Amino acid sequence: MKAGFVGLIGMPNAGKSTLMNFLIDEKVSIVTPRPQTTRRRVHGIWNTPQSQIIFVDAPGLVSSKPGLFEFLAQEVQEVISESDALVAVLSIDQKTKEEIEEILNLVKKSNKPWLAVITKTDLDDKAHRAVILQDMVKALGGTTLSISLTRKDGFIAQDRQALLEGITNLLPESEAPLYDPELYTTETMRDLICEIVREKCFLNLKDEVPYTIAIRTIEFKEEALPVPRITLEILVSKENHKGIVIGKGGLLLKKIGQESRKEIEKLMGKKIFLGLNVSAREGWSDNKRIMKELGYFHDRR
Repeated sequence: MKAGFVGLIGMPNAGKSTLMNFLIDEKVSIVTPRPQTTRRRVHGIWNTPQSQIIFVDAPGLVSSKPGLFEFLAQEVQEVISESDALVAVLSIDQKTKEEIEEILNLVKKSNKPWLAVITKTDLDDKAHRAVILQDMVKALGGTTLSISLTRKDGFIAQDRQALLEGITNLLPESEAPLYDPELYTTETMRDLICEIVREKCFLNLKDEVPYTIAIRTIEFKEEALPVPRITLEILVSKENHKGIVIGKGGLLLKKIGQESRKEIEKLMGKKIFLGLNVSAREGWSDNKRIMKELGYFHDRR
């Protein structure tokens, strides 16, 4: 039996969340085209009779500025420190070679078993970069696997199996699984629901607004009749952002709610009532008290 934690490390928008969802064959991490979609580590679990891989989807690597960015940077460092093995997720559309080198140096210096996964290999105009990335990984003594999740041929299942086998080989031996083999995540239903709503906000809003949005639970009555009743608060950092989220005549908020409810009902397997409120908390991402309320903090005890 092999079992352990595998940290997915990469730059923002490298495809870490998409990769984890693909490997465990469940949607746990939210996915949008915008950087910094992942704000805290998310666990996805893949089980076989001989192994258990606990993938840890880390936020993209960012500079350690005060406030929310400091939390994101700490999350990455803790994932690296606490994982049994690491996967460097390298996108062929990364802006600079230096960003790739930064990720590779991080995983190499960890002294943990690691490999690299090259993503977005379907981008034909950048396909030549895959060879460059392979050479960079090889120079550090690592191995690479490649994946394109948009391929339409019959090889994607083989790619997935090869990835899972390669990652399993990095894991330590274990007397038993670390979690119940029936689980595919350690996230709570409340956390998953909040992330679904945040994803729909990211997908429907433009410019800088999504980066200053957070979601928290106001009401979660799963036993309510005739259907479970869930009320969430969409938190923005400026008063004038409220109107942007709500939209003209409330249409944008209604669209976010409809898309969220549809996915939440699929997750819960039942009809629900979903209420969304929008509130402004000036500069919440620099307020330690509010960030702690939202779960964006590290307990240093």
